[in-house]
Amino acid sequence: MDSSRWKQIQDLFHRAADLPIGEQRTFLNSACGDDQALAGEVLALLAEDSRGHSILDRELSQVAHEMLDPGPAPTKQVGPYSLIRLLGEGGMGVVYLASRPDLGNRVAIKILRDAWLSPARRERFASEQRTLAQLNHPSIARLYDSDSTTDGIPWFVMEYVEGVPLTDYCRRSHCSIHQRLQIFRAVCEAVRYAHQHAVIHRDLKPSNILVRPDGTVKLLDFGIAKQLESLEGSVEQTMTGLRLMTPAYAAPEQIRGERIGVHTDVYSLGVILYELLAGRLPFDLSTLTPAEAAAVLTTQGVTKPSLIAQAGPKAKEDVLSKTAWADLDVICLTAMHKDPERRYRSVETLIRDIDHYLNSEPLEARPDSLRYRADKFIQRNRKAVLAAAMTVLLVASLVIFFSIRLARERRAELEEAARAQRVQRFMLNLFQGGDEAAGPSDDLRVITLLDRGVVEAQSLSSTPEAQAELYATLGSIYEKLGHLDRADSLLNQALEERKKVFGPRSRQAAESLIALGMLRSDQARLDNAEQLVRQGLEIDRRELNPEDPTLGKATSALGTILENRGEYDQAIPVLNQAAQLQSAPSASPADLAVTLSELANTEFYAGHLDVSDSLNHRVLELDRRLYGDRHPHVSDDLINLAAIQFEEGHYSDAENYQRQALDIIEGFYGKDHPETASAMTLLARTLVNEKRLDEASEMMHGVLAIQERVYGKVHPRVASALNELGRIAQQQGNLAAAESDFQRMAEIYTTVYAGKHYYIAVALSNLAGVYIDEKQYAKGEALFRQALQMYAQTLPPDHQLVAIAHIRLGRGLLRQGRYTDAAAESRAGFELLKKQSTPPAYWVNVCRTDLAQEYEALKRPQEAAEFRAALTAADK
Repeated sequence: MDSSRWKQIQDLFHRAADLPIGEQRTFLNSACGDDQALAGEVLALLAEDSRGHSILDRELSQVAHEMLDPGPAPTKQVGPYSLIRLLGEGGMGVVYLASRPDLGNRVAIKILRDAWLSPARRERFASEQRTLAQLNHPSIARLYDSDSTTDGIPWFVMEYVEGVPLTDYCRRSHCSIHQRLQIFRAVCEAVRYAHQHAVIHRDLKPSNILVRPDGTVKLLDFGIAKQLESLEGSVEQTMTGLRLMTPAYAAPEQIRGERIGVHTDVYSLGVILYELLAGRLPFDLSTLTPAEAAAVLTTQGVTKPSLIAQAGPKAKEDVLSKTAWADLDVICLTAMHKDPERRYRSVETLIRDIDHYLNSEPLEARPDSLRYRADKFIQRNRKAVLAAAMTVLLVASLVIFFSIRLARERRAELEEAARAQRVQRFMLNLFQGGDEAAGPSDDLRVITLLDRGVVEAQSLSSTPEAQAELYATLGSIYEKLGHLDRADSLLNQALEERKKVFGPRSRQAAESLIALGMLRSDQARLDNAEQLVRQGLEIDRRELNPEDPTLGKATSALGTILENRGEYDQAIPVLNQAAQLQSAPSASPADLAVTLSELANTEFYAGHLDVSDSLNHRVLELDRRLYGDRHPHVSDDLINLAAIQFEEGHYSDAENYQRQALDIIEGFYGKDHPETASAMTLLARTLVNEKRLDEASEMMHGVLAIQERVYGKVHPRVASALNELGRIAQQQGNLAAAESDFQRMAEIYTTVYAGKHYYIAVALSNLAGVYIDEKQYAKGEALFRQALQMYAQTLPPDHQLVAIAHIRLGRGLLRQGRYTDAAAESRAGFELLKKQSTPPAYWVNVCRTDLAQEYEALKRPQEAAEFRAALTAADK
């Protein structure tokens, strides 16, 4: 065998050895062409290499199994790291899940395979370490540590990412096109960051992009990444590294072994985007030889992803307009253009067009065929084209402009005239009495008008747009009047009509989805409420301009639903975003006031009383300016301010705010209305704390009757009424009635909130207090501990309700003479109260009283004296 033949065999052997075993034969068939003898020689060497008995002749994975036994045994070490299990292996390295016992964290540790066999492989391994060391981005897996084993095997430690490949995540989570683009954009940001640090990934594919359960992405595997400056060398020097790419995602210049750059990663991102949109890769290479695959990737055109997606199983899920799909085709095919000069020039330009699409703005890229051919034609015939184009453009522009303008103005005038006539007829019929001979009624009630309005709206079937609008309006009014079943029917009819007329993904349908979602919230069907509002918001984000006031209202609706679900950490940023959108000059101050009020409520429930107080005063000023002093919005603001005073123990101030509010509400809604009942509930709560129990009891029995009539037996407002009745009965010494009220309260909250909400814990805590009064100490202690466990799952650990539960548990233990346990609970509650910006004075004093007794019983007089002194000072 001559030296050149041997050199050729050696070169092919080393290049094939770098690949996973399953890909070696495919590589050799492509590289050797018709020279099967050459392929046979290399395969024989590879076969011998795979069954060698020397440690130098075996795969590192096999060596690792023998030396380290990659199982869960804690004694298997690499440096300070204990190997837990094998995560995977490739052509160059083996990756294990590991932990560092002294730090208690989990990491991924990568060990070089066959470290002694290939210096080039060793250098690539070191290059991956250097690359990761210089990248510090939240969407790129970080390098933590590196070293070598005692046998000289290199390893490095990376961030362990618990996630699934990008395409798998989107498929399993049934992500919409909008959601897929948001995730894809995050991937692009990570790649852009790498490019800014002169790193080209060169092997971007979904399996190298993991998505965690929270939807955040992590970019992995920089094994064949290159520094930009290193790409200036000869093409031949990079050929071996290029063989390690994944063909389906590789750019044509990679396949041909030409120079690469940022445009190479742009191409791979385009393929990934294609797969996210169409549900499959642009080319099926599964049955092709490497040579055939290379020909397809470098020469064959790509089918538009829209054609694949609209014919696929997800077509009904992602109903996009033709314009939207056309823009997605442009973005995807521009990124995947076979000519690097015709692609997006950088990942940043790709991100800009993704943003343009998400914001319904024109793209920077344009469809390839029209622009490219026009440019070429103009270059060949510049003078003639310019002369003709100016004349034609001027004439055509004038004709088109005035034709469109006149048609639009004419159509708008006709539609407005028809709409005015329909509304006029509707209003005349609405106020016309049922008996024409008797004339119109002099004392028409609101509900009578509404019922007539529904009948009139049903007659507008020939104008479904107006009919849907009236159904929506009437449904909203019924909802405000507490007729929820009637509202449900009308809002559903409005939604169905709008879907038929405007389409299921129209902004009109979105408006109905959000309105129906808010009704579901009033009905305490919170899962369905959030689902409906999110559907509507998704449509609005796609269809509306970012500055459209409707988008602010939709965002506010989602924040309100999250608030009602008790998801305060999620609700606060959503409501802040809504307030920011509604602070624009074009937005309505009234909408801003509503959103700020919900934000103030959420901050209150989250325990941020100072923030809530400031927001509520701002809202009160806004509402008085908008509506005057006798409007329900003003009463709501007064109630919110009263709640803060109540929590701070200023009951006289709270009562003053509440009576002002009740006076406004009764004047607006009447005495037999759920809004009036809610205001009475809050006032009764204050009266209880002021020990005016008879007055509070009479008020609350009326409240309960109203709430049950309007909302049924199982509703949070009914539970709220039962809470106050239970407190009153307990303080009056009627423990059996208190136990019954609190038990029913807990059952309602458990049903409504699916067994997980801090309201349930409040009910359990109240019930536990009754058991303690009845001297059923074991039952009371068990419920207090159950309430604390639920608080831990639903509230911040330093929330004042957690503090109060500890204090009440401590008091129950104190009554049993368990002074050590009691002091521990009371002290825990006291320390939490000290962290509050404005701790409730009542509970502070209760806690000091109990601690003084507990420390006295424990023979710790100095500490007991400190708390008694604090009580004396507080009384002054």
